[in-house]
Amino acid sequence: MPAQGVAPARPERRAFIRAPPALNEAPDPKHRQTRIMARILITSAIPYINGIKHLGNLVGSQLPADLYARYARARGHEVMFLCATDEHGTPAELAAAKTGKPVEVYCAEMHQVQADLARGFRLSFDHFGRSSSPQNHRLTQYFAGRLAENGYIQEVTEKQVYSRADNRFLPDRYIEGTCPNCGYDKARGDQCENCTKQLDPTDLINPRSAISGSTDLEVRETKHLYLRQSLMRDELEAWIDSKTDWPVLTTSIAKKWLNDGDGLQDRGITRDLHWGIPVKKGDQDWPGMEGKVFYVWFDAPIEYIAAAAEWAEANGKSEADWRRWWRTDEGAADVRYVQFMGKDNVPFHTLSFPATIMGSRDPWKLVDYIKSFNYLNYDGGQFSTSQGRGVFMDQALAILPADYWRWWLLSHAPESSDSEFTWENFQQAVNKDLADVLGNFVSRVTKFCRSKFGEEVPAGGAWGEREQAVIEELGTRLTAYQAHMEAIEIRKAATELRAIWVAGNEYLQAAAPWAVYKDDPAAAAAIVRFALNLVPFYATLSAPFIPDASATMLEAMKMANADWPTDVTAALERLASGHAFAVPENLFRKISDEERAQWQADFAGQR
Repeated sequence: MPAQGVAPARPERRAFIRAPPALNEAPDPKHRQTRIMARILITSAIPYINGIKHLGNLVGSQLPADLYARYARARGHEVMFLCATDEHGTPAELAAAKTGKPVEVYCAEMHQVQADLARGFRLSFDHFGRSSSPQNHRLTQYFAGRLAENGYIQEVTEKQVYSRADNRFLPDRYIEGTCPNCGYDKARGDQCENCTKQLDPTDLINPRSAISGSTDLEVRETKHLYLRQSLMRDELEAWIDSKTDWPVLTTSIAKKWLNDGDGLQDRGITRDLHWGIPVKKGDQDWPGMEGKVFYVWFDAPIEYIAAAAEWAEANGKSEADWRRWWRTDEGAADVRYVQFMGKDNVPFHTLSFPATIMGSRDPWKLVDYIKSFNYLNYDGGQFSTSQGRGVFMDQALAILPADYWRWWLLSHAPESSDSEFTWENFQQAVNKDLADVLGNFVSRVTKFCRSKFGEEVPAGGAWGEREQAVIEELGTRLTAYQAHMEAIEIRKAATELRAIWVAGNEYLQAAAPWAVYKDDPAAAAAIVRFALNLVPFYATLSAPFIPDASATMLEAMKMANADWPTDVTAALERLASGHAFAVPENLFRKISDEERAQWQADFAGQR
C-alpha cells in the first residue's frame, strides 16, 4: 500500500496548464488538409485512497493519460478526461482506523491530498471525482439492478471467517497470521506480501483479526451476490477479439484470464463491510443483503461514469451534457473511449467492467482502446510503501518541479517491458535532454539576440538552404511525432520530440550567428530570427510532456498561445521582425553529483 500522510508544504505553483486549442488541420509541413475533430473520452485507473502514490503508480495510469489528453486537446479534439479516488474496501477502513479518524473523514482528507498532488504534477483532469459520491451510489445500484433483472446475478452461500471480538465478518485482507510457506508473521488472508504466495485465511498459522488483534475467530456462513461472468464468456471473447489494435500486453492478459484453468469464473460483488455502497437493486432494498456493501472492484470502474455526472453537477451542466459521453443512444456513438492503467488492472477492465455494462443490456459506451503498462522498478529493486523505498509524489515535488519528473517518467514509460528508475539515469536525462538540449537552445538564442539586436526579433537577411533543410527535417519529424502520439507510443514520441529539439541546437551551432555577425549582421539577424521562431514551435510540441516549461517559453516570446503547427514554414514565420520578447530564466537547472548521491541515500528506505 502506498504510504499514508499528507503532502508537505511546498512553494505555491501555477495552476496546471492545458494545451491551447489547435487548428483543425493535418500536420503535413507542406500542405494543409482538413481534419475532422473527434470526441475523446479518457479515463485513468483511479488511485486507491489509502495514501500517497509513488512514481510507479503515476506513470502507470494518470501521467500518460494526461499526456494523451493534452495532445488531443492541442489537436483540436473535444476531450473529457476523468479520474477519481477509489475510496471503498478493506484498505480504506484499516487506514482510517490507524489514524483514529472516521473512514469518511479520512477519505475526504486523502482525496484532497491526492487532488493537490495531481495539480502539482499538472494532471489536467476535467474532473477528479470520488467513488463515494452520491452519483456513484446511484449508478452502482442501478447496474446491479439491471444485472439482476437480466439474470446475471446469483446469490451464493459461502463460509467466511467471523471475529467474535469485532462482532463482524472479516474479509481476507482483515486477517493476519504467519505464512505457512515462508514464516512471515504479517501475512494477509489473501496473500503473503513477503513471498507473494496466494493464501486462504484457513492456511494461516495463528490467524488473528487485523482490526483488534483478536484470535477469537470462527468460520460462519454468509450470503453474497456473484456476477455471472461465465454466462457472458463468448460475448466477451468476441468483443476482445474485435480489438485488433490493442497492445499485446492488454490482449494477452485479457485472454489469459478468459481461458485460464476452468475459464472465466463468476465473481463475488458484495462484501460484509461497513464502508461502501449499500447493496440495493436499483432504488429498491435487496432482501437478504441487508448490511452488506458492493465489492470495491464492482463499484470502482462505475465511478468512471459517475465522475462525468459529478462533473456536470460541479459545472452547472445538465444530465444530457454528461450522458452524451456515455450513452450511445444519447450522443456517445461517435466518442472514442481510451483507458490507461497498470497491467494488474487489466483483468477488471477487459472482463468484469465490460461484463457489467454488457449485462445491463443498456446502450452504455464500452472502451475502444486500453493502454496498459508494465511496472516501474526502483534503483535495483521495487518500490516499497511499507519500507518507504522509492520516490512518492509529494517527495518528488518537494525536490524538483513537475516537468523534470514528467519528462523522465514519460520518456521511460514501461510500455513493452518493466523499466527501472535509477538516479544516475534521471540525472543524465535532466542534464542532457532538458538542460543541455532544450534549455541551452532557448538560453543561447535569446541572450545572443539581446546582446546584438535587443529584445525584439531582428529584421534583415533571408533564409537559405540551411534553413530549408531544417524545415524539411522538422516536417518529417513532426509527422513521426504525431503518428506516435496518435498511437500512444509514448517512448517513441519522446524520442522524436528530443530529436526535434536537437535539430534546433545543431542548426544554431552550425549557423554560428555570433561568428557571422562580425562580417554580416543582416545574415546573423536572419539566423537569429529563424532560431527565435523555433522557441514557440518547441513550446507547442513540448506542452503535453512539459507544460510548465512550455508556458514559460510562450510567455518569454510574449505569445498568449500557439496553435499546433500544420505548416512548418508558416509556424517558423509567426514571430515577425520587431516582435518583442524577454530572455527567460533558465528553463531547467542541472542536477549535481552531490544532489544525486544525497537523494539516492534519502530514498533508499524508511519513508
